[in-house]
Amino acid sequence: MNVAYYILIFDQNAAETLMTKLDMGEKSASETNKSTMVVESHITYNKEVKLDDEVNLNLVYFDHDKKRLLYKLEMIHKQKGYLVSTMEILSLYVDLKERKVSEFEGEKIQIMDDYIKKNSSNFKNENLIFKQKLKK
Repeated sequence: MNVAYYILIFDQNAAETLMTKLDMGEKSASETNKSTMVVESHITYNKEVKLDDEVNLNLVYFDHDKKRLLYKLEMIHKQKGYLVSTMEILSLYVDLKERKVSEFEGEKIQIMDDYIKKNSSNFKNENLIFKQKLKK
């Protein structure tokens, strides 16, 4: 499968789901004029899949500071269970009218902190490329 498809699968099927869960998806962007923009990504291609192979996507890490989101996704072959690919993303929270980086509102911080508290026992902290870029 071509590299563009890996990115498309991660973006449309996992990243957008996460942003919606955190109240930063498309609906929130149209209502608040704030959204996230990817500023860096790191992708690994561990084993090839064919175009019609089915995969599962998992969020394996998530954290944030006042303006940034960091998350890592993994793609697993659905039938054979092997690691296909990983994608680590660093995003900024942006005011779309001003086209400037913005701090998260208190309610969004609470949503993210609750999500982390609920799921952090499942996170994998190893091999993170961008973790030091969070300003905690």
